[in-house]
Amino acid sequence: MTTTTANAELRGAVLIDRMQPQFAASIAANSDGYFPVAGETAFWLEVQPGIVVNRLMDAALKSCDVKPGALITERSYGTLEVHGEDQGQVRRAGEVMLKALGVRAEDGYAPRRLTDEVIRKLDSHQAALINRSRSGMLVLGDDTLYTLEVTPAVFVLLAANEAEKAAPVRLVDLENNGAVGRLRLAGTDAEIDAAVAAARRALEGVPGRGGAEAR
Repeated sequence: MTTTTANAELRGAVLIDRMQPQFAASIAANSDGYFPVAGETAFWLEVQPGIVVNRLMDAALKSCDVKPGALITERSYGTLEVHGEDQGQVRRAGEVMLKALGVRAEDGYAPRRLTDEVIRKLDSHQAALINRSRSGMLVLGDDTLYTLEVTPAVFVLLAANEAEKAAPVRLVDLENNGAVGRLRLAGTDAEIDAAVAAARRALEGVPGRGGAEAR
């Protein structure tokens, strides 16, 4: 059987209207494509089967003035990203890709939080363990730590960017590929409380169907 966009499933689509500094830096540090910078707009898409991202990226780049930042094929899912200074062009690229899939953004899954917890006054030894595998900023002893796991994974990007908009937290970890998206933030009690509220509002505001599973 030949795989085409006709039998592909949209898992999630995310528009990042204005990338925040730590968010953009974290994405750039783990990117194999053109690096995004703070202030740019980005559009992310997660699909199944993963190989479909090649055809969707092709459609976007041939139609719009955007830069490719990610083209990832996992065991089950595929993720891609395009970004640019012109928000209109990025939005148009998203529309082109969704049209190629024959869906609307709201036809994907609504985000489902699997883990959503705050730990206050983190022990210094635990902070040191977390820092050994971090991908971003340091977490320190006595910090307040927020951990989020969400599926589909692409929605962790929205949560991270909105959290950074809301408060000067430190972005410790951001993983958006595979079955589950993971985010860790560190800061003071007040900073984390504001960031968590913003992240939760953003996720709760995403329309979509239920039933997304982490596989």
